[in-house]
Amino acid sequence: MSRIITPYSARSTAAEVIAGIDLSGQRAVVTGGASGIGLETARALADAGAEVTLAVRDTAAGERAATDITAGGAPGKVRVDHLDLADRTSIDAFVTGWTGPLHILVNNAGVMALPELTRTAEGWEAQFAINHLGHAALTLGLHDALAAAHGARVVVVSSSAHQQSPVVFDDIHFTARPYEAWSAYGQSKTATILFTVALAKRWAADGITANALHPGGIMTNLQRHLDDAQLRWVGALDEQGNRLGVPPGWKTPQQGAATSVLLAAGPEVEGVTGRYFEDGNEAQVIAEPTDGRSGVLPYALDDKNADLLWDETIRLLEG
Repeated sequence: MSRIITPYSARSTAAEVIAGIDLSGQRAVVTGGASGIGLETARALADAGAEVTLAVRDTAAGERAATDITAGGAPGKVRVDHLDLADRTSIDAFVTGWTGPLHILVNNAGVMALPELTRTAEGWEAQFAINHLGHAALTLGLHDALAAAHGARVVVVSSSAHQQSPVVFDDIHFTARPYEAWSAYGQSKTATILFTVALAKRWAADGITANALHPGGIMTNLQRHLDDAQLRWVGALDEQGNRLGVPPGWKTPQQGAATSVLLAAGPEVEGVTGRYFEDGNEAQVIAEPTDGRSGVLPYALDDKNADLLWDETIRLLEG
């Protein structure tokens, strides 16, 4: 299976990727579409004519984002609907309220490096619950709508932070081991890749493709839980406490959204499924963590791990 290379790179923008693509008549859902790369992903899809639903926890912020997109002249209609990925009732309501086919689902929302161990009502560790289980429940609930689109694409925003941790199946929710913010975040992002692998295998017969991606380093609301020391480490804060804007080597939100848009709409990846991308191209499989910012570790693509993750996900969601 040859590695997929496209004309795009780390410097490509969502607008460049979507140029010339017509999504008229297609419907898309972007979770976390009110800000950051979610907003720019939604903007690009709407610019191409898609009807885009911003699935957001803060609907007021979602309405502001929708106004911003349409004010820019996007021909696609932009809707806003409430979705709290930590709340099964909210997810069920979103799924129940959806009617008709769904051509593009972008699982973009997430939380990162929660400083303290936080649990949902079910007792699940919050990063695993929001980043993986909430999106899994949403995706599974929308299966019929995706199948009805005859060629739907599921796009999963993961992270190079998967290199921080595999899924620790013996203690996913930190009931026995000490909580560590980055291990928890990394585990949750590994889970999103494995779930993509599992979806690709199980839903291929329905004409649904699923791919995961690392968007790159982008300074957005995702970093809101980082302390000053961590912000200095990534180059976003100087020693005097002044924010430095985009850290060296990081991307703008428009660049960060490019790979999401490629997987959502690009003809270069039509029919491709079960793979992990970064910087507009399929990522290289690496034997061990390198700089923590590129490549994908084998455990995140392993079929056995994907099957274990699928089974555990179903058990938790149906328990």
